[in-house]
Amino acid sequence: MNAPAMTPNARDGRLEKAKSFKGAAELMEHFMTDGTDLRDAYVTMCVHAGIAAADVICMKTLGEYYAGQKHDEAVSFLAKVDKALARNLATLLGMKTKAGYSDIPVSNEQMARARRAMESLVDRATS
Repeated sequence: MNAPAMTPNARDGRLEKAKSFKGAAELMEHFMTDGTDLRDAYVTMCVHAGIAAADVICMKTLGEYYAGQKHDEAVSFLAKVDKALARNLATLLGMKTKAGYSDIPVSNEQMARARRAMESLVDRATS
């Protein structure tokens, strides 16, 4: 498992990314009221915010974070801290391919689930 040690700069940088991705997602919500379909972009921002927040949570609690490509290992690593947060990360990672690479758009229900999962992770990272 690829788990680099935490540095204050890494933690602060990942926290800023989590907040900026969340802010970008929130900004997109305002543009969707005019009929523009930004659901895939919105969910992609939620995924990135959640990943960055999970890194921060692990750094704060474990002193290291998961930096590999295997989603299941990232979820397992976060589960060492909090199983509910790990489920939220799994929810987001499960939508990553559909939102970012598929020709099929995410649903409104998936968008709402992504929002809840992201908010839970970012809220914990910023507390």
